Amino acid sequence: MFRNLCEEDFALLRGPLESGRQSPNSLGGILFLGCFLQWLLFYLIYTVTAEMTVYPNVESIKTIHFWSTIVLTILSAIFAISAVYKKFEKSQYIVSIIVSQNLFGIFLYLGALFSIGQESEATEEFLITFTYITLGVAAALFLATFMRLYLLLKNGRYREGSAKGEHREKFDTTSYIPVAIVGSTGIVLIIISLIRNGLIGGSFETVLFTVLPLLIFYTMIFVLPEQLVILYCKYRFKSFNFNESGFLYPMEEMKPISKRVSKRPVKIRKG
Repeated sequence: MFRNLCEEDFALLRGPLESGRQSPNSLGGILFLGCFLQWLLFYLIYTVTAEMTVYPNVESIKTIHFWSTIVLTILSAIFAISAVYKKFEKSQYIVSIIVSQNLFGIFLYLGALFSIGQESEATEEFLITFTYITLGVAAALFLATFMRLYLLLKNGRYREGSAKGEHREKFDTTSYIPVAIVGSTGIVLIIISLIRNGLIGGSFETVLFTVLPLLIFYTMIFVLPEQLVILYCKYRFKSFNFNESGFLYPMEEMKPISKRVSKRPVKIRKG
């Protein structure tokens, strides 16, 4: 899908790398902090939230999540070491994506489901149906966001210098419409489903532990396509990687086709 696009088409995606927010050094610090945050959330979700829930197969989910969190913690600790992430920058970025999605996506999503399962009106049948609905909305949001990003790249909206001007701002605003429709429709369906089943009464506590975590979960789904495209660029282009000194490699200069000189030898006929 992206093979027909050149390096210049992805130029603006280097922004988080150029600013240092997603440099190996910054990601190393985030992964180190993530070692502790993951277990804090694990305790809060499975000891506090899941204790009184009627959500099905909680123990099985807990076991799977326990071992996966152990693996992620070990990987986070390894790729937080400078000597490691300087040699395996791409692998560090993969781990950072998974850890961030685990922290602010999976943990909060499960926390919301378990919180809903604590309500006296909640049933296993409803919770399973609700899970399918929320995951369906997440899949639709991911596809809509991914297609939006692809169209922006295809139309050159991520080329260097293309961020200026009213035309791009107008295009970007319009391109959010499909994503906004999918996201808002999904949220409305989720809230209606909760209200009809008497699981949300409008109290601050209910909104805080159900709707807010779901919104954060969908925010993580929204940013996931861009994370994956940057990962793709790290494997395809050198300019999306850092050297051993911690500096981002520059982009290769693209020569205009009209100025390219053919290197084929020219035969001269002797008269």
